[in-house]
Amino acid sequence: MDRRRFLSTLGLGAAGLIMPNFAQAEVLKRANENPKIKPISGSWFEFQHPGGKEGVYWDGDLRKFTAAQWREKIREISETGMEYLVLMNVAAHGKAFYDTELAPKFIMGCDDPLEVVLSAADEFGVKFFVSNDFWGSDLDAVKTMTDKALAKIRNKSMEEIYEKYGHHKSFYGWYFPNESWLDPYFGDFVIPYVNECAQVAKSLNANCVNLIAPYNIRKEKCDDTFVKQLEQLNVEIVAYQDGVGVGVTRIEDSARYYEHLAQAHQKAGRSRIWADMELFYFEQTTHGSLISADFDTRIIHQMEAISPFVDKILVYQYLGIMNKPHSLAPAGMRDESVRLYNQYMSWYKKQNFK
Repeated sequence: MDRRRFLSTLGLGAAGLIMPNFAQAEVLKRANENPKIKPISGSWFEFQHPGGKEGVYWDGDLRKFTAAQWREKIREISETGMEYLVLMNVAAHGKAFYDTELAPKFIMGCDDPLEVVLSAADEFGVKFFVSNDFWGSDLDAVKTMTDKALAKIRNKSMEEIYEKYGHHKSFYGWYFPNESWLDPYFGDFVIPYVNECAQVAKSLNANCVNLIAPYNIRKEKCDDTFVKQLEQLNVEIVAYQDGVGVGVTRIEDSARYYEHLAQAHQKAGRSRIWADMELFYFEQTTHGSLISADFDTRIIHQMEAISPFVDKILVYQYLGIMNKPHSLAPAGMRDESVRLYNQYMSWYKKQNFK
């Protein structure tokens, strides 16, 4: 289920937990063959949530962030060992987060948050995948991927953004955020959309690394038809959403889905497979605001499930869902987000990651 379009069914329940005996029995037959659990390598990142009520607990905080607080937040994230940030959007609700004639400017506590976070990422060794959307009036992914007028705006924005910010060493590549889904294959319009975005990106910087994040992995059918689609997809990284937070994927099934997807990517020999793992649950079970899930009873098992089959685990998302204790740039519900931060960092520090 596409969390960016904010549709959900089959929620995990108000507690956002899993069955108590989950990890002891049949969970992750494949993961047991490779017990080393990968750490979280990066996170999605946003200036404002692009729609719905999901970001209500952190949008107000982010809107008020000063330049110093944005810098502090990048530093804070880098301390967790995360290396990558994926900027969700450069526009939202009909307004842009940088100076452009394409849309009015979104008024924030910081005049140019994109410049500030990229400068901070330069300083702290973080790599950014920069978004090229959401310029449309809604979050209709099909419309955005097929509308030629929106494509012109999107392509123009990429030129503007790269001219303004492309000098940053942290500008690692692009994220194409109008996410596709498996049913069981990509729709016919997906590959042309991705490849057009990639063509513009490569014209600006031939060495950029580009990423997409499809959803609905429970419908995967990794046969020759899907492998052929992957062969045609001109993108370096495909980070599949695990779907656990929105409640459409059971953790005990996710290892099988990622195993199949990894096999398809190996056959295609084109793009790398990463994970887009969800750290949240819905406050109202299947909808509403996003709340931090528990690391010990759920998230560690998500990581265990997918680690053998992906190169990197990214998450949705640090902002609003995790906060360092006594952070100078807090965002979201304090108690839950600090708890999750402490749980993850306690586990992370016990590992021997290099």
